[in-house]
Amino acid sequence: MESRIACVFVQAASLGEVDAFSDLIRGVRAHGSLFGSSTLSPPWALHFVDGAPLTLCTVLTGGGWIVPEHSPPEPLRARETIVVRGPATFTFVDEVGTRAEPLACGEHCATPEQGGTRHRRGWTDHGEDAREGGDGGRGATTLIVGAYPVRGEISRRLLDALPAALRVGAGGTADAVLDHLAAETAVDTPGQQVVLDRLLDWMLVCTLREWFDRPGGEPPAWWAAQRDPVVGDALRLLHADPAAPWTVAGLAERTGVSRSTLAKRFADLVGEPPLTYLTHWRMALAADLLVEQEAATVADVARSVGYADPFGFSAAFKRTRGVNPSGFRRAATAASPSGPRTGRERTAPVGPGA
Repeated sequence: MESRIACVFVQAASLGEVDAFSDLIRGVRAHGSLFGSSTLSPPWALHFVDGAPLTLCTVLTGGGWIVPEHSPPEPLRARETIVVRGPATFTFVDEVGTRAEPLACGEHCATPEQGGTRHRRGWTDHGEDAREGGDGGRGATTLIVGAYPVRGEISRRLLDALPAALRVGAGGTADAVLDHLAAETAVDTPGQQVVLDRLLDWMLVCTLREWFDRPGGEPPAWWAAQRDPVVGDALRLLHADPAAPWTVAGLAERTGVSRSTLAKRFADLVGEPPLTYLTHWRMALAADLLVEQEAATVADVARSVGYADPFGFSAAFKRTRGVNPSGFRRAATAASPSGPRTGRERTAPVGPGA
């Protein structure tokens, strides 16, 4: 089974089936990040103090209010989802202005039963009420919260496209994920955290897609451009093989239009010319490789993102990032509490055929 999955992945990559959104969200992964499944009886106030880069909040039953630190309160009703962008903190309350004393929630909400709240690092057993859509207790709200560590320049491009808080209503594609989450949090079985992590990843992707596609919304240029039959193909080619020696003429030939048509259409929809977009994307990939691969030289990183000449790469990096590659690596390493990571943890594949 593993061999078949690997073959399918390689085939998809070779056909250019890599879109901009998939690349940007590749490094945003849940990993033991579910704060907990909590049954809350009013009044309550939970203050999430860690300021995670992205935090997803959804309720299976009941409702309340998400109060971001620097933004207006947002209602959160049954089967609705709100994604809060850090580093600002936020509070989940039964009512705006509640008199409940806030309980501080950190990396894992491990607060013991207190003030009418069952909230712990493990999973609260909601029994048949949660599985069948009941309220888990009279007037109670069932909350699920997942935090996402976001590392590197690639994922930061996704964060930059998001507001401080975004809200998606019930009835969308994420409803099926909620059913699975409700069932999984109602039991305690081996491998549960892995299942929950993957469900949270699925939930985040569904939520962001619905928010970008909402009527009257203003999604980032790269999101809308993916739907264009010409520019979308060009973006997929660039993301499938960013290290290839691309030219506008070569991209135009692969997408079946003239060079001038592709250049104008790409700039109109994406907001910059194709090769400018490619340079910025290569520099984002390079920035992450400089931090993640401690043993890689600047020349190694240059080749990985399509530059045969490390001096040309260094000049391009400094022009777009404001600092040369070595300086960027030193600053990033000094700022990281854990130091450089290995190549096994990289956020996106780079290089020919990646």
